[in-house]
Amino acid sequence: MRPVRTLIVDDSASMRATLKRMLSADPEIEVVGMAPEPFSARDMIKTLNPDVLTLDVEMPGMDGLSFLERIMRLRPMPVVMCSTLTARGAEVTIEALRLGAVDYVTKPSGTPEDIERDATLLCEKVKTAARSVARAGPARLPQQPSVAGGGTGKLIAIGSSTGGVEALFSLLPALPADCPPVLIVQHMPASFTRSFAQRLDAECRVRVVEATEGATVQPGTVYIAPGGETHMELSGGVAGRIKLRPGDLVTGHRPSVDILFRSVVPLGAAAVGAILTGMGQDGAEGLLAMRRAGARTLSQSRDTCVVWGMPRAAVEIGAVEKEVGLSAMPEAILKACREKVGSV
Repeated sequence: MRPVRTLIVDDSASMRATLKRMLSADPEIEVVGMAPEPFSARDMIKTLNPDVLTLDVEMPGMDGLSFLERIMRLRPMPVVMCSTLTARGAEVTIEALRLGAVDYVTKPSGTPEDIERDATLLCEKVKTAARSVARAGPARLPQQPSVAGGGTGKLIAIGSSTGGVEALFSLLPALPADCPPVLIVQHMPASFTRSFAQRLDAECRVRVVEATEGATVQPGTVYIAPGGETHMELSGGVAGRIKLRPGDLVTGHRPSVDILFRSVVPLGAAAVGAILTGMGQDGAEGLLAMRRAGARTLSQSRDTCVVWGMPRAAVEIGAVEKEVGLSAMPEAILKACREKVGSV
């Protein structure tokens, strides 16, 4: 198998050198070029035909978002954004993921141990991006009709990772304002989830918030698990409360989709679970436990996933009742919610 041909785009010469050193240390990656700004990068893309682009978020001249939008419109390809863990960095990175970037990494900094960890993550994400399906931003899905005031007695739990930002920007705006409560774990840093919730809230009929400890779960509201420090659980049933619990990584993540799914198992048939695009296997065991308890369980279909990792893991262990294309996912979720509690 040939190495992943990678083009680095960053206005900082020192950062370009750092990224090249990190990527070149992996024998499965070949850095075929480095560009200081988008205009030269455009020419390099034509001549070098890279498999993956790493793209700085903020650059002089044409910024990374404008360049990304042009790439995804004219020549869709896997792009990994290089971001900073700032409020501005979070907002811009979320917009980049919405536009179709596969993933992002934070710019390397800190101790040698931190930089080594960053290098490992960067190489992993570039190789994953090379195997992904590039898409030109979220599709506008048909808005779904009312579900009778949200009084279905149901709760929706969703897990996603790589490609999930784009998927959720498609799925959630299609939900009606009175849909049952929705709890979501999307893998991302603590500094990103509030901006993510705010951006979604501006585009959805449902209310979208970053979950807080003790918040009462209500119809017509989507709760995004805060990143980084805690796991999100449901306590007390469909009309219960959010519990944010400190703990170790589970299936490599905190918050973990598995932890969320397991917390809604006591709801039985009153729960609907959906696992979306993502790398790894977080959520598979939890979704299986939900299905065994009587919940309806769905997964995003392989052909509509950016990365068919988490859904694949769930399908392979029998956790998924039905695989659904992303465009059909809102309708499938709401159909499951309309069914009488106890029907399977």
